[in-house]
Amino acid sequence: QLQLVESGGGLVQPGGSLRLSCAASGSPLDYYNIGWFRQAPGKAREGVSCMNSRGDRTTYRSSVEGRFTISRDIANNTVYLSMNRLSAEDTGIYYCAADRNSYCSILPASWGRGTQVTVSS
Repeated sequence: QLQLVESGGGLVQPGGSLRLSCAASGSPLDYYNIGWFRQAPGKAREGVSCMNSRGDRTTYRSSVEGRFTISRDIANNTVYLSMNRLSAEDTGIYYCAADRNSYCSILPASWGRGTQVTVSS
């Protein structure tokens, strides 16, 4: 069974950068379509970015396009979300998720527990 563990969150100043990691275990990551989601306090969870199982297709929500990059390291079974030019609106808990069948699913089958990202001066 696939397990996902996020790391790399923290407190960063506006304009700063972070790279989140999502380490997978129990199954090869390239069997899965991967998504990054986030949830800000008092707001609904939203999709941020996704990558297909072949790694040749990516999608970003418009508010992060050009600032965030999803990538993966198959050898280490890890997916990354590199985030640049962060703003307060990027604050939230970031989750990675995986689904064997659907690309950019809004309800992937497997979820990590999340990592907190706080953008504040």
